[in-house]
Amino acid sequence: MSRPLCVMLVAAEASGDDRGAGLARALKQRLGGRVRFVGTGGTQLAGEGLASPFDMSELSIVGLFEGVLAYPRILRRVEQTARIAARERPDVAVLIDSWGFTIRVARRLRQLAPGLPLVKYVAPQIWAWRPGRAKVLAAAVDHVLSINALDAPYFQRAGLPATFVGNATLTLDLSGADPARLRAEIGAGPDDPLLLVLPGSRPGEIKRVMPAFEDAASRLKAERPNLRLVVAAAPTVAERVKARVAGWPHRAHVIEGDRAKLDAMKAATVALACSGTVTTELALAGCPMVVGYRLGPVSYAILRRIVRTKLYTLINITAGKAVAPERIQGECTGPVLAADLAARLDDPGLRARQVAAQDAALARMGRGGPDPSEAAADAVLRMVAART
Repeated sequence: MSRPLCVMLVAAEASGDDRGAGLARALKQRLGGRVRFVGTGGTQLAGEGLASPFDMSELSIVGLFEGVLAYPRILRRVEQTARIAARERPDVAVLIDSWGFTIRVARRLRQLAPGLPLVKYVAPQIWAWRPGRAKVLAAAVDHVLSINALDAPYFQRAGLPATFVGNATLTLDLSGADPARLRAEIGAGPDDPLLLVLPGSRPGEIKRVMPAFEDAASRLKAERPNLRLVVAAAPTVAERVKARVAGWPHRAHVIEGDRAKLDAMKAATVALACSGTVTTELALAGCPMVVGYRLGPVSYAILRRIVRTKLYTLINITAGKAVAPERIQGECTGPVLAADLAARLDDPGLRARQVAAQDAALARMGRGGPDPSEAAADAVLRMVAART
């Protein structure tokens, strides 16, 4: 190829930004730097040379009514994203996670650039809900890269080629994490109990989940004056999180950046986490956790009708039971979360048993397997080669 490979990467939330950046690095390594990236993303993809035309946080939407209200803006961003392909003429487009946004981008790309190979990275979990999405995706893209081993057969039956690449979260490097460093930075002793709060990476999550998390933390701190509170703020919502924590009645330390977050995961006695990728990260760090989540009431009512699993956290789905307590919707309240956390703060044996169960689930998920970013890069390059 006489010119550098042009790869379009489309990420709409923090986890997609992370996976996209890993894929970009793997492609650079294979191509000796002869690759350039266009599309949309956040700070991590920006670090790999991708200039996003808009702030990715605009697309981090959860909930039916929130989605309806944001729909006109989403359609504008879909069109803006698709126009990048018309202008830059990429060799392949990789649409990462974020079903609602990326499926619309895929359909528009089919119209604007009909010969462009389209890859969906992170298959929707149709074994958990909406199995009809397999056929929808098969009509919209050319290949799907799945992060769960049980995904591929569902898509292959729908006529969509699928490659299992593994879950990038399972390759999280914790070798440089230093719990003592985090404790020193916040003035905590080695034996002080420490609660790590991870309230999510979407604005809607901060709005709906943070009040219950705040209440739980306040209750625990009032009963345990020596308890240290640390709140991890994702870059997409950092200012919102800092503004809320500034109003807490008890002192809490807000941390930003991956290094501090990993240090805190290793240092924490227990974590209170918004459901999402971060729960797998906590399990990898050996941190017992309590998981909470809230949707709008109507969105939740609809979701309960279509979800095929009673569990929401991947660790728990893999284990087939609630290894980590899940407090969803009406159960996601300050008193309930505080009680779950107090049990773990006060019982080292309970914490140890939970960590052991989390470890067993990680083994079933494929921890220690090949690097997913490397496998994804190989799959993307095979697609490009097949089209040239």
